[in-house]
Amino acid sequence: MKLFKTMSFGLAAAVLATQALAADVTIRLAHLNPDDPFQSHSGTMAAVFKSLVESNSNGEIEVQLFPNGQLGKDNEVIEQVRAGIVESTISSSGGIAQHYNLVGVFDIPFAFPNIGVASRVMSKDSTFGQKFIGDLEGATGLKVLGLLDSGGFFAFTNSKNPITSVEDMEGLRIRTMTLPTHEAIVSSLGGQPTPLPWAEVYTALQTGVADGQMNPIPVIAFAKFDEVQKYLSITNHVITPYIWSMNADFYAGLSDEHKNLVNWAAEVATESGRAMSRVIEASDRGLPALAERMEVNVVPPAEQAKFAEAAQPAVRALIEEQYGAAGVEMLDALLASVEEEKAAF
Repeated sequence: MKLFKTMSFGLAAAVLATQALAADVTIRLAHLNPDDPFQSHSGTMAAVFKSLVESNSNGEIEVQLFPNGQLGKDNEVIEQVRAGIVESTISSSGGIAQHYNLVGVFDIPFAFPNIGVASRVMSKDSTFGQKFIGDLEGATGLKVLGLLDSGGFFAFTNSKNPITSVEDMEGLRIRTMTLPTHEAIVSSLGGQPTPLPWAEVYTALQTGVADGQMNPIPVIAFAKFDEVQKYLSITNHVITPYIWSMNADFYAGLSDEHKNLVNWAAEVATESGRAMSRVIEASDRGLPALAERMEVNVVPPAEQAKFAEAAQPAVRALIEEQYGAAGVEMLDALLASVEEEKAAF
């Protein structure tokens, strides 16, 4: 483990050494996705944050962006942020899970009835968001700047057959993030979970190491999975968070003026990213473009109920077994928040 960390930190240091430190304060912000703000929501967030912070700090703060996993895998960059090597990162739940496993409570299948409720719950301002962030910060020592969805509800893609029922999942090797909850979802539906880091997914699908994968539409689009997958099945079975964090000591060392700037810039950037995901889904960068190269089907509500009947008990049992009373409490708080937000519509 020490050797792994040394190699990871050494790589990050080598990349960061090439960046000039011209301003009084430098914020290095890393994320896994493309830097094009019209291609990924984390690209949007990073671009908006950089623009707002630099233009409103009178040149006192410089924001350096490291997209496309330049500094390493998701969990490695989070480790770098915790160690103070990198100031900030926008992370998937798969990366966060290796530092804070209760993020897995979001993976209870079909918990969110629509994207409106999901957006309200996955927010720093929601009842649940405040509880979740407080616990995460206490467990990891990170400062959370933003909480939002990873790009929308997950769909399945694969190279074998359309998924129209639970039976169609039988035997499919589905790539998942390294999340036990995601593995439980696939197993409960009759598939074979194949956990792989993000950097290996395209090649795994191309070579047949995995038959398929699950991700939101914007992710499927920018990752160009339509080049190596034939079928896209809209199941809307789960929606996971992206978490924007910052080194807590770095944040604490900022002046009050700079803290206020970072806070509101991150808030505006997070909402911009949330909105961009919806734009990508609906535009020719999202589902319409994928439908030109893939066979698309929507799983109807009656069949979705059968997916939920198979997957929900399996994920809840795993949370109870692996995360104990703390996991059950966090899961119940999430479900209560969902009910609270549903009533607001």
